[in-house]
Amino acid sequence: MVYRLSELQLFSKLSSVTGNLGRNPPKNQKKAMKLIIKNLKAGTGGQEILKGVNLQIRPGEIHVLMGPNGSGKSTLAQVIAGHPSYKVDGGQLTVDGKDIGKLTPDKRARVGIFLGFQHPVEVPGVSVFNMLRRAKQAIGSSTTSRVLPRKALPPSQSVSGLTEIPSSAVPPSASPAKGHNLSRFRQELLEYASSLKLGEDFLRRSLNEGFSGGEKKRNEILQMMALAPKLVILDEIDSGLDIDGLKVVASAIEQFIAHSPQSSVILITHYARILKYLKPDFVHVMVDGKIVKSGKMNLAKKIEERGYNAWQTV
Repeated sequence: MVYRLSELQLFSKLSSVTGNLGRNPPKNQKKAMKLIIKNLKAGTGGQEILKGVNLQIRPGEIHVLMGPNGSGKSTLAQVIAGHPSYKVDGGQLTVDGKDIGKLTPDKRARVGIFLGFQHPVEVPGVSVFNMLRRAKQAIGSSTTSRVLPRKALPPSQSVSGLTEIPSSAVPPSASPAKGHNLSRFRQELLEYASSLKLGEDFLRRSLNEGFSGGEKKRNEILQMMALAPKLVILDEIDSGLDIDGLKVVASAIEQFIAHSPQSSVILITHYARILKYLKPDFVHVMVDGKIVKSGKMNLAKKIEERGYNAWQTV
């Protein structure tokens, strides 16, 4: 079920940018994350949507969540991320054995949870680079972590191409090391953007403003790569992508897991087409607020052949 509540989506997405700046990062930030969901019940506006979800995500795993419209897939993603519009009425949501049900979205982001939106919000006046720079600072993460091997960029895509980003972005009191880290972070973002087939001016553009549908989805992947979260939730990242965009996004997800083996991914989708390019560890079918079937890749093939009717009466 889709809830296009732009202001609240924006709050959930950017709260990690404005909250907790200047605090020390969690001591366990570099450790792997294990997410366990037990009998989770939640809803919004007095309507129960999740009716007892059970799911376990281990480090390094890719889980695909499929289901018909209105089955609760997007709601589950929002609840895990801590969206304030949803109320948890029962069950447990734990990370490494600790209940995160009371944590606000910014604190969940600092724990390592990332949500890639189905409908990204436009933020005029805030560049992609500056949003990611502040987000990286807010979660207390090093600006030199990488999820792709280092490679040289052509001169047209060098760090100096970011002329809009002034040196004043680094406070005068900052040490040379911090300025060096910022420069490296810019370079890494340019490399990530290049791998996603995004133009060299992309980082200077206002967040999602005037972006095509494919650019918005690839921008969500860019954020994933830059922030290197421990749990990635991608809500219909394949919708609005043509075949070339689909291959690019699937490749980026695979590379992210390959170079971040302690991270895990939950991929929400209606269709199995992205799975031609991405090999999940588990596939789950969600119907009427519950996960009614789990399996491997062959389960996705059955869904593609037969649809969801076989499980809608379960």
